[in-house]
Amino acid sequence: MLLAINLVRLLAPRTLKTHLFAPLYSSLIVLVLLIMGQQCLNTWIAILCSEVANDVSQTFIVKRQGERLLNAVVDEERSWRQNPNNQSSSFYSSLNRLKTLVKDQPNQVNQLSKIDNLYIKWQNQLASRKVLSFGNKYSETEKVLFNSLRTQIQTLVEREEMYLSDAEDCLQQIQQIKILVNILTSMVLIAGLWANYQILHRRVEIPLRRLIEVGKAWQTGQMEARLAYSAPDEIGRLSKILNAMAGEVRKRQECIEVRNEQLENLISALSHDLRTPLLASRMTLDAMLKGAFGPVSDTCKQVFQDYRQSNEDLLKLVEALLDISRYEAGYSDRLNYEPLDWEKIFVKTITQIKTTSTCELTFNYKIPQSLPTVYADELEIQRVIQNLLDNAVRASEPDKEIFLEVATLGENEVQVFVCDQGSGIAPQNKKQLFHRFVQGQGRCGRSGLGLYLCRQIIEAHGGNIGVESSLGEGSTFWFTLPVAPDKTNFQDEQI
Repeated sequence: MLLAINLVRLLAPRTLKTHLFAPLYSSLIVLVLLIMGQQCLNTWIAILCSEVANDVSQTFIVKRQGERLLNAVVDEERSWRQNPNNQSSSFYSSLNRLKTLVKDQPNQVNQLSKIDNLYIKWQNQLASRKVLSFGNKYSETEKVLFNSLRTQIQTLVEREEMYLSDAEDCLQQIQQIKILVNILTSMVLIAGLWANYQILHRRVEIPLRRLIEVGKAWQTGQMEARLAYSAPDEIGRLSKILNAMAGEVRKRQECIEVRNEQLENLISALSHDLRTPLLASRMTLDAMLKGAFGPVSDTCKQVFQDYRQSNEDLLKLVEALLDISRYEAGYSDRLNYEPLDWEKIFVKTITQIKTTSTCELTFNYKIPQSLPTVYADELEIQRVIQNLLDNAVRASEPDKEIFLEVATLGENEVQVFVCDQGSGIAPQNKKQLFHRFVQGQGRCGRSGLGLYLCRQIIEAHGGNIGVESSLGEGSTFWFTLPVAPDKTNFQDEQI
């Protein structure tokens, strides 16, 4: 395991700086090797425990058998004293069992040989006494042999007791070592897991959080924000790429802003310069149609009327461009806020539409009694409704109804609806409908600036504008306006 750890240490420096998860992989390898080492050590300890347990069991059996051997000698000596002619001994059965148990222990085998020799000498001495009929009183020689025999057996038993005690101590020490190894391994594993968490937190979580924060800043258009992470790992390389992309996007944005500003200035200048001759042309054509320069034939009158209509369309386009330029330049600060009279606005716009339209259409509107007061520029809101009504008229067939409604939306807004029964708008066209020079398919638009101007006016008032439509089922254009609770407070806010 130490060899593997040293190998990881040698290889890690080459990859720690260039690979994001290299420290994690290295620590995981070390942890796996540590677990494997722990398992091997536990297996080895278990084998040792088994061997020591077997030794304890065998030593205990040898000790018990030695005690039986001692008891057999003592019983035999007592039996001989009582009746020298009646002797029955289990000495050799116990001795043979001991020889079988300690055959792998040379010291014990030698000890058993001494015991066997002493027993034979003792038995021979007792046999000679029986032959010579010396009675049952021990001689000094017999006492010495018997005491030596008993001492040797006791020495054998004591030695086995010592072996047993040592084996039990060894077994207890092995168990303690096993517990200590498991505790140390658990502590190392916990420390390794904590280190891995810190690595993930420092090298992954913190950079990703920063990436999310910078991404949110980019989402709001703050392309000057940068990722302050310069490590040579994968996130560091990704940060460099994203920073480079953000810098490129920022440069393009600046170029687009400059070009848009130049284009807006050009449109504003051209519109302003074109408006004066167009007004002069309209006045001249009106005078010619009224006969100020002499009688006009019917053919010439029709031609002059066509010219006047074309001039009027071009003038409206120029005025729309001027209005859009004013709103894009911050005209919302000069809006004239006053309480809106919805019935007056609806009636006036419907009258103007009926005057200029040749289609026979039905106009209806609905204004609830409990409608809150809304403060806005009445002329600009009237222009929005007139533009929406004009689009509805062009999209509707004769004898169809166009419906207007204003309703409360929540506590702080009102919503105005303009509904027609025309051909509807395709879903793919609705998103771009309120952009410049975009016309709804089949709605017979003119310049494609009307709805864009409506959006500029409504957004300048703090509202939103949109459309709900399905092909073949008509369209409902709507816009919202915020409610001002008090005119005085609202005017103070404007000041």
